[in-house]
Amino acid sequence: MSEKESIDEVRTLLVAAEDFDEFKRLDIFLKTKLEDLSRNFIKFLFEDGQITAEKGIKLKLNKLPSPGTVININIPPPPPLDAKAEDIPLPILFEDEYLVIVNKPSGMVTHPAPGNYTGTLVNAILHHCPDLSGIGDAKRPGIVHRLDKGTSGVMVVAKTQKAHEGLVQLFSKHDIDRVYQALCIGNSKLLSGKLESTIGRDPSNRIKMAVNVKNGRDAVTYYKVLERFENCTLMECQLETGRTHQIRVHMASLLGTAVVCDSTYGNSNQHLLRIPSQLAEHLKDYSHPLLHARRLGFVHPITKEKIDFEVDPPEVFQRSLEILRGLDE
Repeated sequence: MSEKESIDEVRTLLVAAEDFDEFKRLDIFLKTKLEDLSRNFIKFLFEDGQITAEKGIKLKLNKLPSPGTVININIPPPPPLDAKAEDIPLPILFEDEYLVIVNKPSGMVTHPAPGNYTGTLVNAILHHCPDLSGIGDAKRPGIVHRLDKGTSGVMVVAKTQKAHEGLVQLFSKHDIDRVYQALCIGNSKLLSGKLESTIGRDPSNRIKMAVNVKNGRDAVTYYKVLERFENCTLMECQLETGRTHQIRVHMASLLGTAVVCDSTYGNSNQHLLRIPSQLAEHLKDYSHPLLHARRLGFVHPITKEKIDFEVDPPEVFQRSLEILRGLDE
């Protein structure tokens, strides 16, 4: 990947003063800021000379450079191959001849992308449904929407082209009921409300999204406080639109209550210092935002029947709530 022509994207990160205080190692800083790339892939890029600092600063993975250092990361294009089937366990909630509804685990990427070419939801679905070739994009067969790597919960995948087209239309018209739960840092003063902005790529950090940026797209999130705890709030969020990182961006930027353990839109180390010590101990080795797609409802694009599925959050999320509720007793 040393040829210039093989570079598909260049990402730029600035080492801020707070980053220098929080991170001691460059590899941990990069993994935190580039959450869609695996640790092994970041190491490969570094060893291949694709991670460099401006002004000739020499980088070492075990040492974070000084504040103000600008780091460039060259990302290669995906391999020119269709996604491959892999025998990966996947909880199936519903299936017929047209679509399948799954409960995506946290930590699983939706479709192959730089740094995550295998082990994705698509790889698992192709093993379960080997006849998805030609349904939508070759690298994302059957996929009509996605959940972030760290987000768990209900997803629908199309098994036929007609179902794919019908689902795409439902999502584009916002005729989908999508309800999430998020455990957020701090306590919102308002019980419920509507969060509205545009969302687009953050001009200063291409891995992040930001509100009210040039060429951003309209984004609307409805939220409701379900429970308040010591410096934490359990939120219910309903999407009208489905922009990249929408809930995470809106919670952090518009409400000032970032999702717990969200290192992209908050400071996960500071979160652990602010939340009760029992919860901090439980989450000290957990690296995903506590965000869960609890419910997905829509009219079946072929049979026209009402489809509605709801699943509880994963064990780490539920245990977090048990700890907080126990402290309130």
